Amino acid sequence: MKRILMMALAFTMLLAGCSTEVAEYRQQEPRLDIFHYFQGKTEAWGMVQDRSGKQIRRFHVEIAGDVIGDTLTLNEHFVYDDGEKQQRVWHIRRVGNDRYEGTAGDIEGVATGQSAGNAFNWHYSMNVKANGSTWLLNFDDWMYLQDETHLFNKTEMKKLGVTVATVTLFFTRKE
Repeated sequence: MKRILMMALAFTMLLAGCSTEVAEYRQQEPRLDIFHYFQGKTEAWGMVQDRSGKQIRRFHVEIAGDVIGDTLTLNEHFVYDDGEKQQRVWHIRRVGNDRYEGTAGDIEGVATGQSAGNAFNWHYSMNVKANGSTWLLNFDDWMYLQDETHLFNKTEMKKLGVTVATVTLFFTRKE
C-alpha cells in the first residue's frame, strides 16, 4: 500500500511539473489586455467536449463589457444548442501587475487570473449542472489573443484533479 501511495504522489508531482506558466508567453504579441479586449461588445462560439473528446454541447455567447476604473463588468448571454439560455455577470478587478480577481453569481469564492504577453490564465470553481446533479468543478481557463479582433479560449474542467471536460471558444470583438 505504501508503494502505491508513493507512486501516486510521484505521478501527481510529475504532472504538476508539466503545467504551463503564463509567464512563458511574456514575449508573445499582440499583448492581451482583457480590459481593452472585452470593453464593448464581443461574440463567441464554443463547444464542450467530454474527457474522451466527444462534443457534448455547443453554444453561442454575446458579451457586453464595461470598464469603470479598475473594474471590468462582463454581462454574458449564452444560448446552447438545446435552446437553454443562461446569463452570467462577471466583476473583474485589477489587483496588481497583470493580476486579476473576479466574482460571478455561480462562481464559488474568488476567481484569480494573471496575464503575460498574448495570454491570460484564469482559475475558478463553479457549480455545474449535469445529468440531474450539480458538481463543483475547478476551471483552468486559458485565453490567447490572435490579433486585435480574435481570441481563442480553452478551458479544462476538473474534479479531484482529473479533467472531466474541455471547453473551447472562439471570440470576435464587435467594436
